Amino acid sequence: MGDDQQQALDPDLLGRYTLTTWGYKQGETVSLMIHLGTRLGLYEALDGAGKVTSGDLAAVTGLHERWLREWLRGQAAAQLLASEDGETFLLEPEAAAVLARSDGPTFAAGVFRNLRDPAMADRLAEAFRSGLGPTYDDQGEGSEMHVEAMLAPMARTLLVPVVMPMLEGVVDRLAAGAKVVDVGCGAGLALELLADAFPDSEFEGYDISERAIAVARERFADRANVTVHLAGGEDLPATGDVDLIMTLDCLHDMPRPDLAMAAIRGAIASDGTWLVKEIRSSHEWHKNLRNPMLAMMYATSVASCMASAMSTPDGLGLGTLGLDPETLAEMTAAAGFAGFVQHAVDDPTNLYYEIRP
Repeated sequence: MGDDQQQALDPDLLGRYTLTTWGYKQGETVSLMIHLGTRLGLYEALDGAGKVTSGDLAAVTGLHERWLREWLRGQAAAQLLASEDGETFLLEPEAAAVLARSDGPTFAAGVFRNLRDPAMADRLAEAFRSGLGPTYDDQGEGSEMHVEAMLAPMARTLLVPVVMPMLEGVVDRLAAGAKVVDVGCGAGLALELLADAFPDSEFEGYDISERAIAVARERFADRANVTVHLAGGEDLPATGDVDLIMTLDCLHDMPRPDLAMAAIRGAIASDGTWLVKEIRSSHEWHKNLRNPMLAMMYATSVASCMASAMSTPDGLGLGTLGLDPETLAEMTAAAGFAGFVQHAVDDPTNLYYEIRP
């Protein structure tokens, strides 16, 4: 779209269409959560139980507490459960009549029993029982491009022209020829954008998704300055010479982001920069409630982000909204980083951080 076309857009109308479109996606993802609630008997367990915590529900159902906590928060965000703090939840009698009481005339949850992708619902239902979630590769064919499809428009708009100039001295180093590593590179979009803009730099990508790395290797088959590795962030070698490291929308998906952070500390140069892009969220429940897409965020977490973050027995399970600024600051400090700056970027979904040794 040209500049003239962009300037001619009515911002209020654009916002309305954007919210309406994402609202349909939210409906899709929340539908999956209602399916799981019905399938696993969660609404029935909540009916008449009063205010409960995820621990209470786990004790009654025998299901995994961390998965239940994310589901409960998503249901509260969708206004299907009542919660003032994101810790205790109430299925009100009127909601129970719609969601839990199958013998009544107002019961509606039954229409959510059948889904177009039952295999994924099967995997998630089992995850509630075992605690282990499906990896991104386990989430089905096309999962390698799904994340890029969501992130590409904002990445193309912001990464090179807006975000890079905010990072002190980084553009000059890239132009002169820097060593860059993208941890959680996916199919390689960010690497491609930077390699196009700064051809004298050397780029490496790391990702544990076989599907994504296969796409990235094809993407960079003719690029001498881009190499991708089928490996996790914790496998980053401690070379101490990387000028710029990026983790873009991926730390919260990792089972052990703490190990990845420690490896990044060993790989980065003493004057290097670590760019972190993470989902916009707060440590406080009432602030997250301001997000009109909060229910979709929690549903996406159960179906994708937290699923990945719980895909190993020792996974921390941060989930989509689990790496708020306070948590990120604590974790990066624990990994040995001293510099922590949050930049103001016009991105409604993500926050951007400049982190230094």
